[in-house]
Amino acid sequence: MALPKSSKYKELLPEELRWTCNPEVFDFESTNTIKPIDGIVGQERAIKALTLGVDLKGPGYNIFITGMSGTGKFTTIKQMLEKIRPQPTKLFDYVYVNNFKDPDYPRLLTFTAGLGLEFKKDMDNAIQFLRENIIQILESEAFNNKRKKLYEKYSEEQQTLMKPFEEKLSQNGFSIGQVKVGEVVRPELLPIIEDKPVFIQQLDDFIKTEKITAEQAEEITQNYEKYQEELQSIFRKNYKLTQKFQKKINELEERIAGELVSITLDDIREKYKIKKVIKHLEQLEQDIIANLNIFKSRPQPGSEDEFEAMFNDYTVNVILNNSSVKERPVIIETTPTYINIFGAIERVNDGGGSWSTDFTKIKSGAILRANGGYLVLNAMDALTEPGVWKTLKRVLLHNKLEIQDIAHVYQIAPSLLKPEPIIVDVKVILIGNEEIYYLLAEYEDDFKKAFKIKAEFDYEMKRTDKALVEYAHVVKKLIKYEELLEFDKSAIARIVEYGARYAENQNKLTTRFSAIADLVREANYWAKDGGEKIVNAYHVQQAIKAAKERFGLDESKIQEMIIDKTILIDTEGERTGQVNGLAVYGDGLYSFGKPTRLTASTSLGNGEIINIDKDAGLSGKTHTKSIHIIGGYFRERFGLKNPLSFKASLVFEQGYGLIDGDSASIAEIAVLISCLTELPIKQNIAVTGSINQKGDVQPIGGVNEKIEGFFDVCKERVLTKKQGVIIPVQNIKDLMLKEEVVEAVRNKEFHIYSVSRVEEAIEILLGYKVGKQLANGSYEKNSVYGMVEKKLHDMYKITQKFKVSGEKKKEQIKTRGGKTRKRKL
Repeated sequence: MALPKSSKYKELLPEELRWTCNPEVFDFESTNTIKPIDGIVGQERAIKALTLGVDLKGPGYNIFITGMSGTGKFTTIKQMLEKIRPQPTKLFDYVYVNNFKDPDYPRLLTFTAGLGLEFKKDMDNAIQFLRENIIQILESEAFNNKRKKLYEKYSEEQQTLMKPFEEKLSQNGFSIGQVKVGEVVRPELLPIIEDKPVFIQQLDDFIKTEKITAEQAEEITQNYEKYQEELQSIFRKNYKLTQKFQKKINELEERIAGELVSITLDDIREKYKIKKVIKHLEQLEQDIIANLNIFKSRPQPGSEDEFEAMFNDYTVNVILNNSSVKERPVIIETTPTYINIFGAIERVNDGGGSWSTDFTKIKSGAILRANGGYLVLNAMDALTEPGVWKTLKRVLLHNKLEIQDIAHVYQIAPSLLKPEPIIVDVKVILIGNEEIYYLLAEYEDDFKKAFKIKAEFDYEMKRTDKALVEYAHVVKKLIKYEELLEFDKSAIARIVEYGARYAENQNKLTTRFSAIADLVREANYWAKDGGEKIVNAYHVQQAIKAAKERFGLDESKIQEMIIDKTILIDTEGERTGQVNGLAVYGDGLYSFGKPTRLTASTSLGNGEIINIDKDAGLSGKTHTKSIHIIGGYFRERFGLKNPLSFKASLVFEQGYGLIDGDSASIAEIAVLISCLTELPIKQNIAVTGSINQKGDVQPIGGVNEKIEGFFDVCKERVLTKKQGVIIPVQNIKDLMLKEEVVEAVRNKEFHIYSVSRVEEAIEILLGYKVGKQLANGSYEKNSVYGMVEKKLHDMYKITQKFKVSGEKKKEQIKTRGGKTRKRKL
């Protein structure tokens, strides 16, 4: 296969290495004359998706927002919602009241926003009124007169019942007395002896004193037993009479108090014409009438709390009061624990090891406060907080919130209460990243049903004149709200350049405004530290430099080890089978590049390329893949005419951590070619770039850090005017190099080459032409690939010679012994 036509590699000009923002593009001298940004910058796609998610009605149209950290998702989402949210919906207050028929199942009452708290006040006032007036009306003279008449009638009936029996007893020498047995007093028949009532047990004493005879005692005993039966019969009748009297008294109290209760509650019934409220008031009225003793009692000294607790059943628990909410609620819950989101049922310890609760201990959470509006949560927090994701999914799928005891959710203890569920209509907005989104979409069956809208926050935006101005207004907003110094236009220009460097693209600006905000604050610090009244480009550059020094300990340590040759890196001369690759180091806060030595060795073999780092467990999946791609390139370029009769090994020298990525592919091919041709590689050139199996160069990340890393090493030693870096042509647009590197290129002290084919890089590194492929499929003689082809052919002939020699020896062994013998090694 012939090599594709490719343009000659190109040495880049200084103006290609960095985009510079001209301060004159701004029509102001400082931010003092401009206004803060009003709206969101660079997130048009996300705003469209959010608008769709907000406006669409129907089950499952909740929103999942993705984007890189620092793009301002949490800090801007509320502003975005306030800007795009539609007309306010009808909001409600939610109230729990006692279920008098089954207290374990508290009842839910729903009111138009503002009426819930008003209902509570009305109920509290009504109960307080009844507490004050029921006891008064039952102690009034009018009530006492009615009760007195009932008592008189009861006394007459009691006398009618007892009088004939008492007369009969008197005629037969008996009377009725009372005997106290423990705490109980009961009636007792007493014989009359010598005009005095005595107990039946004393008869033996009277016989001994001869006051009565034994026959008289026997007669008295028989009459006692006879009259005792009659007494018990009368006593039962009297008990029924007493019950009847007490019932009439209770009916009188209930009628008199009931009229007061009914009149008091009628006003509330008339005010709140809600079916469930009326039903609750009916049950409450019945319970008050059935428990008048509570209202008739007065607190004892020292027991006021216990006395007040008796009236808890009649109170109202307003778990959500929306009286002050005029727009659709937007709740951003930054601590999404189970209790904070879904509410709780609090418990009270009685001091004896027992726990109790009631409907007054029910508390609401963020999801109820957001009902009718939006609830914003961090996706990772929602997934990692125990019980949150499972319950959230259930609420969204069924539009029903059940407030539960947290111990019941964890299955630690049984639920003491089961409040009536609440129908909710809330849009949940989860903020996360792409990884979380795809994991949920892949492994959570109901995720796509519950979150049908995906809004992606972009991490960059196009660099346009409008975008430059918007950057200035973003800075002004921070200046206003944090009371910073004003920035002149040179400072704004430097900040914009930093935004392009952060985006790693000359034509883009980062939208990770948290990084821009940090730079603005730190530039403000350095300006104030220097006693300045306004921030300029020098202060911005000072902030960038200070941040690099602050985070650059690892970078300086590696640089030291390279300079003192603890880490072996050559920046001059030539060497076979050794090349300078480029690697990026970083911890998420700061990244930097440094050269790394890559070596190869070859021998006779079958085309296998050994990845030593993989065998040592230090190669990531992408790097391992790149080694197989290199094998594919060699098979297509050199394996069609001759077998690949070599075995090679590749390794990143002095690498003790995980290596990943495919940006060393060009370097790995070059070092293998060097080994096969025995042509040395220039050590003054470092290379980075990925390839495909066809040899096309592909872009890589961290190009600025890599170039600057090799430049710093060369400068620390000595710039020979021959040193440089090879990069993919696609990465030219990503160059935002520091001014020091640009100046060195301008002075021809350092060189940067762009390539689109791997062969172009090989020519730079080896100093020889790769060679054209002829019509017969061979490469030009004395070219690099011609030398590779010849080397592979020679290696193949050697392997064939070994193969023939081995077969002859095998045949000799077989001839001598008559059969092939196994040899023990």
